[in-house]
Amino acid sequence: MKLSNLARSDAIRVAIQPAVDAGELAGAAALRWRPDDGPATVTVGRRDLTTGLPVERDTIFRVASMTKPVTTAAALMVCADGALDLDEPITRVAPELSAMRVLRDPDGPLDATDPAGRAITFRDLLTHRAGLTYPEMHTGPIGAALAATLGPTIDNTLSPDEWIARLATMPLVDQPGAAFHYGVSTDLLGFLIARIDGTSLGEVLSRRVFQPLGMRDTGFTVPAEHRGRRAGLCGFDAHGRLAALVATPGGHALAERPDPMTFESGGQGLWSTAGDYLAFARMLLGDGEVDLLRPDLRAMMTANQLSADQRAAARLLGQRLFARGHGYGMGVAVVTESAHADVLRGRGHAGTISWPGAFGSWWQADPVDRSILIFLTHSMPELSQMAEGIGLGAWTTIARFHGACTAS
Repeated sequence: MKLSNLARSDAIRVAIQPAVDAGELAGAAALRWRPDDGPATVTVGRRDLTTGLPVERDTIFRVASMTKPVTTAAALMVCADGALDLDEPITRVAPELSAMRVLRDPDGPLDATDPAGRAITFRDLLTHRAGLTYPEMHTGPIGAALAATLGPTIDNTLSPDEWIARLATMPLVDQPGAAFHYGVSTDLLGFLIARIDGTSLGEVLSRRVFQPLGMRDTGFTVPAEHRGRRAGLCGFDAHGRLAALVATPGGHALAERPDPMTFESGGQGLWSTAGDYLAFARMLLGDGEVDLLRPDLRAMMTANQLSADQRAAARLLGQRLFARGHGYGMGVAVVTESAHADVLRGRGHAGTISWPGAFGSWWQADPVDRSILIFLTHSMPELSQMAEGIGLGAWTTIARFHGACTAS
């Protein structure tokens, strides 16, 4: 028997509330949508530990890597306009990157390099096969060098042009096109489509995505008049207890972004709400009121682009990223075998797309039953804390949320 939206909302609340009661999460907003019965939205806990204010339906969260699909979609719109070709070298737009070198060993010395066999293409950036990475992915010299050279990955005092110039001095960890390496590819992609459009990435996304879809509360900054609705940054103290933060671990994102900052992270920087992200996810399913993507480009974005060997070799913090049942399209993970799919990269029918954010947020869209699930929270533990089992509550709660949404 089909559950009513009220009964579904009750089931979702029962799934999420224990994590808040146990101090694993400060609060969360969760949403399930299907075209035949609309959204079931649940909010629990506090959006700000300092003020004690509750999470509400319009609470604005920093969604971290849930930014990547948005930047990806915008890049494909630029492609549809004929302003870029997926297989052209990015050096047409970023000549600074015309002499890249590649480490012989990703964890070896920085001066042991070879010339890149070919230029990075836009397709490489869209599929994370550019040889770019994140500093925290490596314990060898490249990790520390990238962190010192590029600075924070979200709120950064460098201008986009300065950041690209510094990136050009760093070796790649692999030959362009060779393998999947999760990293700053989408940040670079965002800066390049902004160059093509002759404006900032924020303006590109606003004009091409947010305004057409009515995403009024999504952007790289939160207007002063709406800052009372923001979720405060939240992590864990030395004893594993919830604590308010002034910056995320490593200082990558600040509680208050300085107004003059021009760096806009197309990989991690957006703030959004559950309702706004629903509008974007519906567009990717082709179920929205506005269709922004050409059908062939949508199909390409939401289909696996990696070879079997690339999927098998992909790692994130030492763990297999695409275990059996998943591939990667452009900006999103793709379910290839529904019976084996892990929930954090999407669990649904074949073709389900998903991607989580490092701050504990997650979403998926299933093209078969047309369902969309969105879970937003701020949970920001240190990597060392996560290794000790601290701050993992968001991920276990997402699995319970998924179960509540898919139960008959």
